[in-house]
Amino acid sequence: MLNAFRLLQNVGQFDSVATGANLPLAKLALGYAENGRGKTTLSSILRSLSTNDPVLIQERHRLGATHTSRIVVDCAGGPPHAMYDNGAWNRHVPDIAVFDDAFVDQNICSGLAIDAAHRQRLHEFILGAQGVTLNQAVQSQIENIETITRSLRELGNAIPETARFGVSVEQFCSLPPNPDVDQTIREAERAVAAASQQEAIRTGEAFRPYTLSEIAIEPIRALLGRTLEGLDQTATNQVQQHFASLGRGGEAWVESGISRVPGGLEDGNGQPCPFCAQDLGGSALVNHYRSYFAAAYAGHKSSIDTVIQQFASEHSTDAQLHLSRIVRLWSEAHGFWSQFTDIPEIDLDVDAVHAAWTSARDAIKVALDAKRAAPLDRIELSAGVARAVESYQLQAASVLRLSEQLQRTKLAIDLVKERAATANMAVLRSDLSQFRATKSRHTTEVAPLCDNYQAENQNKLTAEAARDAARAALNQYRTNIFPTYQAAINDCLRRFNAGFRLDSVTSNNTRGGSSCTYNVLINNKAVPVSAANPPTGSPSFKSTLSAGDRNTLALAIFFASLEQDTNLARKIVVIDDPVSSLDDHRTLSTVHEVSALAQRVAQVVVLSHSKPFLCALWEGTDPTLRSAFTFERAANGSTLRAWDVNQDLITDHDRRHALLRDYVHAAQGDRREVAEALRPTLEAFMRVAYPANFPPGFLLGPFRGLCEQRVDTADQILDRVDIDELRRLTEYANRFHHDSNPASRTQAINDTELLDFARRTLTFATR
Repeated sequence: MLNAFRLLQNVGQFDSVATGANLPLAKLALGYAENGRGKTTLSSILRSLSTNDPVLIQERHRLGATHTSRIVVDCAGGPPHAMYDNGAWNRHVPDIAVFDDAFVDQNICSGLAIDAAHRQRLHEFILGAQGVTLNQAVQSQIENIETITRSLRELGNAIPETARFGVSVEQFCSLPPNPDVDQTIREAERAVAAASQQEAIRTGEAFRPYTLSEIAIEPIRALLGRTLEGLDQTATNQVQQHFASLGRGGEAWVESGISRVPGGLEDGNGQPCPFCAQDLGGSALVNHYRSYFAAAYAGHKSSIDTVIQQFASEHSTDAQLHLSRIVRLWSEAHGFWSQFTDIPEIDLDVDAVHAAWTSARDAIKVALDAKRAAPLDRIELSAGVARAVESYQLQAASVLRLSEQLQRTKLAIDLVKERAATANMAVLRSDLSQFRATKSRHTTEVAPLCDNYQAENQNKLTAEAARDAARAALNQYRTNIFPTYQAAINDCLRRFNAGFRLDSVTSNNTRGGSSCTYNVLINNKAVPVSAANPPTGSPSFKSTLSAGDRNTLALAIFFASLEQDTNLARKIVVIDDPVSSLDDHRTLSTVHEVSALAQRVAQVVVLSHSKPFLCALWEGTDPTLRSAFTFERAANGSTLRAWDVNQDLITDHDRRHALLRDYVHAAQGDRREVAEALRPTLEAFMRVAYPANFPPGFLLGPFRGLCEQRVDTADQILDRVDIDELRRLTEYANRFHHDSNPASRTQAINDTELLDFARRTLTFATR
């Protein structure tokens, strides 16, 4: 037996724990711990003590400890005690059998997966000592494969993960070269970018077409040189001389004055001059004015004004601002669409365009304004004006070329939209990783690493072929032992009330060595558990067995192995967290199985984080044959202390009821805790006294309303007196709960009042 853990030093969570020396271990020893307190460490220590494997302790050396681990276990076979010091045990206890995560992981499965190693270890587990001896010949061949496998793993690890872009080593090394990989990566990156912005792409606009207004210099030149034929030249000369004598704007001034002559100039006699009021009949210029300002002249001036207005509109400051806005929109669109396809650069010098435009516009405007001031004068455009217009036309042509280039991107943008609308981001990212990995695979730095890996992989295949010849000697022995184990496992599964059985538990030879295969039988349908992967979509071990089923299977295999052991009565059985993922029924079955096992072996040590499970074991065991301890947090990790299981069997309702009784009868207890206990005490009573009308989660308020509805009926729950009392008790108790009173923590408590309501609550809840 294991009598006591006298010292746990520098291992796992244990710094230097000697408290276990004062905690004797009985025939059934129960250990409770929260997760991370040291249960798994203790299991590993006992497994190491059983197998004499120091690695199990070395790998759990306490982090940060400067000294080596030291362990002293008071157990059978001494004196001396079993001691681990300087990396070794002074003796070991082979009769210890341990069920824990390591047992499941080594012999049954890792999570959802059953791989070749699990089947091989289960094979050895079932074979026993005699079969292991026969299997040694096979194992010697396997060692060579393991050496190659380690080398292969190291060669694989030498290939940086950053170079593989998530691709497995095997797949990475097999990637063929791609001469266009850079372009392929660029396109894939754009596809990923597009898929991540589907809505923006769907609503995004392509490039708007735009051209600058033309400055047609020849029509302007013709307009500036235009005069009116047919006007009396003598009259024209005299009028223009007069206009010149009036100074700038003279012609316009005279024209405005004529409009103020009553009746116009058709008959100047008797008409007053707008300026001096003298009779116009005596003026020689009046007749000349009549010819000069005739209808043809008015039309000529109107055409000049029309050209000026149109020119001013087409080449206004607003038009220039519109160009700036268009270029800004182009730039924004370029920044967006260039993420997904090739877009011409927006290299337009807007300031240069504005400068050329302003220069040409202002020069033309000066000429047009001069023509409007002297409509019959011939205005010549200077060479400077022509150069300004030519410079503008060159800038307008560059704007047009850019606009046309951008318009030609519409098909590419439409293609981006079409692809983005149906893109699968996961596939696109996977493809991009594959392309990047392809480029990386064939770089000068990585290619030699992959060549070495592939060569060693071939060596492994060769070694596996040589291993198969050593397996024939096992076949006869395995033919008899496997059916016996199958029957024992199924008997355990039946006792655990599992909804499945095992069938066709056999052994076979694989490249990795001898292994065990079997079928899981559910509803008389076989689900194979073998080296071959099941077809996609078909039932498999991971899809047909729940976590609880897998744990139950592991327990059944462990218990079956104990039943086959001829030295069962001498066994010390250590079980770590056997009810993980089990439902209530299987937990109860496990309690029964462990209790029965404790009657047949030397000792059972059960470690668990489930208090209800341990308490159930405690209650069903002879008090003289049981002991309990707990793993608790200490200043430097964890320590061992005695566990009062009976105290943990007390429910919260029991504690609240005792709190009220102590307050009422002995004036003991914190007032606020007593006040807060009133309502849950009443709720717990209602849940037991009226289970049909006060289901889990029900509240006292709705329950009282239901009682009100049924009072004085055949379905009455409480009478009127009890309803009124429950209302008073509830109203008082609600003061001390945040859900009914946000200021509950500051609610004043009167001792006399609280005593009265505590006494009344006890009376109501103990009827």
